[in-house]
Amino acid sequence: MFDIAVFGSLFLTLFVIMDPPGITPIFLALTAGRPAKVQRRMALQAVSVAFGVIAVFGLLGQQILDYLHVSVPALMIAGGLLLLLIALDLLTGKTDEPTQTKDVNVALVPLGMPLLAGPGAIVSVILAVQNADGAAGEISVWSAIVAMHVVLWVTMRYSLLIIRVIKDGGVVLVTRLAGMMLSAIAVQQIINGVTQVIQNS
Repeated sequence: MFDIAVFGSLFLTLFVIMDPPGITPIFLALTAGRPAKVQRRMALQAVSVAFGVIAVFGLLGQQILDYLHVSVPALMIAGGLLLLLIALDLLTGKTDEPTQTKDVNVALVPLGMPLLAGPGAIVSVILAVQNADGAAGEISVWSAIVAMHVVLWVTMRYSLLIIRVIKDGGVVLVTRLAGMMLSAIAVQQIINGVTQVIQNS
């Protein structure tokens, strides 16, 4: 009733795409300056949003894209542009969000989507669900998805300890580093999307 090969393959694929260690500095930068309780809640909200998006696309992904006439490359370019806007805010220091509404928004966008539930993860899940062979394959696929999101939550939840060590000066440095990393990810995602559009035309 469980296919370890399917589980391992999808889990490793999602681990590489969603990159829990790489998301840590971005999460720290976006949640810096907020109370620890709010930061922990944002970690849970971000993972919950990501899981919800992944689950919806896993169940109805291809139908949603077909209905909206949206191609995967278009999804990649849109996600890349959104990430680039967030990266520019990080690089220029515009990360202070004083209201509770803004705290929730940061957990939803960009943490939940498109950072965690980005085009790469969505496409991988759609393909894995489509290729799942029988009940064992389905169980293995969804187990890998759940396990990956547990790893993401644990990574972000306990990365908050780093803030206590690096203090305010370190947070500023992490913010700029996160902005550089995120801008590179965004540009690469846009390039990949444009490349696929050209190849498909």
